[in-house]
Amino acid sequence: MSDIKIGRMVIGVCATNAYFIYREGSDKCIVIDAPDNGKGMADSLKKNGFEVSALLLTHGHFDHIWGASQLRSATSAKIYALDAEEELLSDSALNSSAMAGRAATVKANAFLKDGEEIEIEGIKIKVIATPGHTVGSCCFYIPEAGFLISGDTLFFESVGRTDLPTGSGATLERSIREKLFVLPDDTKVYPGHGDETTIGHEKKYNPFVNEF
Repeated sequence: MSDIKIGRMVIGVCATNAYFIYREGSDKCIVIDAPDNGKGMADSLKKNGFEVSALLLTHGHFDHIWGASQLRSATSAKIYALDAEEELLSDSALNSSAMAGRAATVKANAFLKDGEEIEIEGIKIKVIATPGHTVGSCCFYIPEAGFLISGDTLFFESVGRTDLPTGSGATLERSIREKLFVLPDDTKVYPGHGDETTIGHEKKYNPFVNEF
């Protein structure tokens, strides 16, 4: 059994899930998405004995990035995102932050490619590009732990909306079928909103993806 653990913080106006992963006994963690109040996130993690080593972004929508720059400033953690999301991250109209009333942009320290495997604090993470919710949406798969952080691509018996800039329903469904539903059925899925699920459950019960 893996000693990689995952924690969750629900933050912001859209009740967005921000996750932090770490090895049991380590004081270093990796944060996935920063919905808002990055300093508050950093302070909360520090209070619980964690130092943030990196911030991974599943995509560039406002409710996943509003706290990103502040978290980086508070911790000196590098920000990583998929290369295809660079334009959306840098445009407050495309990432819908202007529409939401607080325009924001983020410049990642490093852009990742589909299929790339990175290792941070001894944890290997595979980058899976899953365009559809946005053109540069991605998921982070940790094979050793058997879990997937899916952002707004795949939810419990649902999927991410596709009516915002760069979204595409057909592309989203194809991403889920071809990139996620090929993972082991017992893979735990930690989405950007709502409760966790598994790949096997979604293959059987998700009404938004045609029968696998």
